[in-house]
Amino acid sequence: MFAKSTSDAFGIEGQRIGIILFSLLLNMLQEFQKNVSENFPNLASKKVLLAVSGGIDSMVLSELFRQSQMNFAIAHCNFNLRSTESDGDQKFIEDYCFKNKIEFFTTTFDTTTFATDFKLSTQVAARKLRYEYFYEILQKEHFDFIATAHHLDDSMETFFINLSRGTGIDGLTGIPLQNDKIIRPMLQFSRDDIENFALKNNIEWREDASNATDYYLRNKIRHHLTPIFRELNPSFTHSFQQTVKNLQQTKSLADDASQMIYRQVVEDEVNYKKIDIDKLKKLPNYQAYLYQWLQPFGFTAWDDIYSLMNAESGKRIFSKGYQLLKNRTFLLIAPKNYDVDQEFQIEKGTLEVNFHIKLLFCKITDTFFSTNKTIFVDDEKLTYPLTLRRWKSGDYFYPFGMNGKSKKVSKFFKDEKLSVIEKENTWLLCSGNDIIWVIGFRADERFKISKTTKTIIQIDLV
Repeated sequence: MFAKSTSDAFGIEGQRIGIILFSLLLNMLQEFQKNVSENFPNLASKKVLLAVSGGIDSMVLSELFRQSQMNFAIAHCNFNLRSTESDGDQKFIEDYCFKNKIEFFTTTFDTTTFATDFKLSTQVAARKLRYEYFYEILQKEHFDFIATAHHLDDSMETFFINLSRGTGIDGLTGIPLQNDKIIRPMLQFSRDDIENFALKNNIEWREDASNATDYYLRNKIRHHLTPIFRELNPSFTHSFQQTVKNLQQTKSLADDASQMIYRQVVEDEVNYKKIDIDKLKKLPNYQAYLYQWLQPFGFTAWDDIYSLMNAESGKRIFSKGYQLLKNRTFLLIAPKNYDVDQEFQIEKGTLEVNFHIKLLFCKITDTFFSTNKTIFVDDEKLTYPLTLRRWKSGDYFYPFGMNGKSKKVSKFFKDEKLSVIEKENTWLLCSGNDIIWVIGFRADERFKISKTTKTIIQIDLV
């Protein structure tokens, strides 16, 4: 009797649990579709490339897209990092695609050699190879987006990784829903949500043995840190999700304020940006604005950057691709390297030039006052093709208005009090070996128009 009663009770309880699990399963699919509808409008009419490793996350992503009857294909990278297991992953996904009639793209990389050749960590090398391959497919096969299987726990782990290394508010807002063509439609779901969906939907996946180790920082956080927070607060996942939303709203406010102040303090020149130090220092928390503006250029030496505000003129700080120069009362941001030997030939009859700077040429009959951005020259005095180039040591010209006296370009720059970056960004328009115009500053006396000029050429810096 007891055994029967127990059996009956278990049967009833089992049915109840089954109903609940089916409801959760259905709800996750509905929540996914709702999330797609709200955050990625018209995605159902787009062509999406899924990045699939074969693990549980990407296989659930594949099933959500398949069950939602969306237009998608699958791409997989074999990094050859786990011997025969890597080949097994590739074969597993290939079989899944064949079974479900899904278009499949795959490639193989020698990741270890690539990482060694370019002095990268294995993780960074794999990421670089992966996304270059995905974007290649996107462009060649005309996909609209690349979808990855990042989820809420990934975002949480990224939060702690950034926190451990030191970060601003950008690093505390988790993984974004979208970067360029990359979308992450599963960010609202936890690892538990994904596991439940996979188990109850009979989804197969491949397990990467490295996920069980603590070799990577992300794994250490997953295995040791987040369990402590969940022990302290069983609703930690929900609390984290709400915290990230709050931080994202705060970031939005900060971005709005940063853009408003940027327009007041920063001038965007052709090849560099110019920050007015005096205006900036009048603002409270000006260091926060500097961080917002400079962080995208790869600068990280923040103490040195803040000290630069009061440093002597000429001091520089470098990031990987840019330089920050103190020039009297300005901070100048410009590319780190310049090719001073670059030249561009301008044939007779050319109307427009776009080579680092933009110049317009036209024949006219009447002139007005010349400016720094507009000059008038006698066409018969020009030797074609004209040359557009950077200045070199030893260059000299005859500045307009100086009664035929020559001047070295370097001395002219010094008199004009140009910074190093401004000098490096200055171009010369030349006729043969003679300078027609130190562009944006002064024309040469030798090419000016006169009463005998037959053809006048107007040249504008746009």
